[in-house]
Amino acid sequence: MMMNCFDFKAADKQFFGGKLGADCSPERTVFRVWQPFAENVDLRLYNAENDLFFSAAMSKENGVFEYEKSGDLDGVFYTFSVTRNGETVESADPYSFAVTADGERGIVTDMRRHAPDGWENERNISAENPIVYELSVRDFSMDDGTDFASRGKFPAFCEENIKNSHGDTAGLDYIKDLGVTHIQLMPIFDFDLDGGEYNWGYNPRFYNAPSAFYSRVDGVLELRELVAAAHKKGLGVVADVVYNHVFSADDSPFGRIFPRYYFRGKGKYSNGSGCGNELASERKMARKFILDSLEFLTREYKLDGFRFDLMGLLDIKTLREAQRRLRRINPDILLYGEGWTGGASPYPERFRAVLRNADKLPGFAFFNDRFRDGVKGSVFSDADCGYVNGAADEWHFAPIKWALSGEFPEDFWTDNSAQSINYAECHDNLTLFDKLQISLVGTDKERIVKADKMAAALIFLSRGTAFIQAGQEFLRTKNGIGNSYNSPDSVNSLKWDAVTENRDTVEYYRGLIAFRKRFLGEFGECVFEELNGGTVMKTGDLLLLINPTSEKITSEERGEFEIFADENRASAEPLYTSERLCCAEYSILLARRITNEADR
Repeated sequence: MMMNCFDFKAADKQFFGGKLGADCSPERTVFRVWQPFAENVDLRLYNAENDLFFSAAMSKENGVFEYEKSGDLDGVFYTFSVTRNGETVESADPYSFAVTADGERGIVTDMRRHAPDGWENERNISAENPIVYELSVRDFSMDDGTDFASRGKFPAFCEENIKNSHGDTAGLDYIKDLGVTHIQLMPIFDFDLDGGEYNWGYNPRFYNAPSAFYSRVDGVLELRELVAAAHKKGLGVVADVVYNHVFSADDSPFGRIFPRYYFRGKGKYSNGSGCGNELASERKMARKFILDSLEFLTREYKLDGFRFDLMGLLDIKTLREAQRRLRRINPDILLYGEGWTGGASPYPERFRAVLRNADKLPGFAFFNDRFRDGVKGSVFSDADCGYVNGAADEWHFAPIKWALSGEFPEDFWTDNSAQSINYAECHDNLTLFDKLQISLVGTDKERIVKADKMAAALIFLSRGTAFIQAGQEFLRTKNGIGNSYNSPDSVNSLKWDAVTENRDTVEYYRGLIAFRKRFLGEFGECVFEELNGGTVMKTGDLLLLINPTSEKITSEERGEFEIFADENRASAEPLYTSERLCCAEYSILLARRITNEADR
């Protein structure tokens, strides 16, 4: 049967709900690939020297080609040779659990034999008030000022007692001590380096195979060891997944095996990703692949959450089903993403996971760009200012107030604070410190640090999920480069010596995180009052003074107060007591009432 290249409905009628890929055991491996309109498919096996040593025609039934090969094939390279419309192409398996570094071949993998000791007993990490720390595997350990043995690789996360050149703690021990609940790893599954020596990883090729770029010998084992090391320290692991597009549609295993089916667009690929193509998640077998992949990663890598890149390109039905399946495996799994696209998509917006449709995905959180821009100014203009750096007006403060109180206006994209990811910095755009340096040009570092601390307070005292990029707490800079996706390690690597050099801000972040963990659950209804250009927020016995002005502000509140944060320090334990609430310029003051004046 021949198929018109755009007759995707005919393809969907050949839906297959069973297991695809290479199902390996010590006794046999069963290979399955879906291509209902191919004339024939051959299985091809290669040894480690890339020599072909076996080829056989696969049998076809209900749109699926299958072949069972006896013997132990773990570690063997394999491809499918697909003949369609008289043309034969060779492709790796999109379901591959491991792939060669060039992505040309899959590697047969018995997942049971690539696990650390005790892996079957590994348990997930949950958090009532998530605090997410985003980082790249490579950036984590490439700094020359540290003594990592496995620089740029998964095993670096398993290394203990890492120090910076000043002798202070670095690495995963440092992140644990900072107090965050989860690390979010930028793409860790196979991606194309696009001709360079560094890449963030948003060039996906294979979604189930750990990146060889981050692996030393055995990526499956090493990634599992990373997860186990994080769990041992009480840290959850969130994977950044990029199901919205592939690096090259035609050269991807999807494009080679079944041209055009997995991608949107007629005549040419649509480009809602801004990367040349977008996956058609709404098509039945594309949806199945995404769901199969998410279930596989959740079960096999014990991941604690997923961050969906350009989630606004994915259809709501797929994500709802993903939530149902994944929460059946791990009821506490974190699910969140970007509620926007990188360009126009032909798939109707009402069906996609954009911000305006957040109410249709109550189990997902979304990055709150209104909060981000309210705090520091637009990310599309380096010099634009927000509330903490010179634009302390109602427009900029409104989204901050909504996040602090958890009360949103009717026309906002959510009325549920659990859906809000509150952040001022991520891998995209300028780091917060670089943004502040540019937008506060002509000011001294003390002013910049005050703005940074205020931004941190607004993030950690808001309801929802708190999110920071790795190094934000020690004033990370990328030398003013906003899109460092292919910049060298000198730009992107975490400079661990900055932990010591900017200890004051590190401790401030640490204190705010500790306060959040202790008190956020006690936040109730909020009342906001204006105070000489600043704001006082009251919730129960807690008071937060926010002062974006150049003069001190003093509240008329009287009594005895415990102070938990001021312009210099922050803590979950009282720093001192005071009878007056006086907030320094460009700072916050966080207090709890002990007694009223009338009680004294």
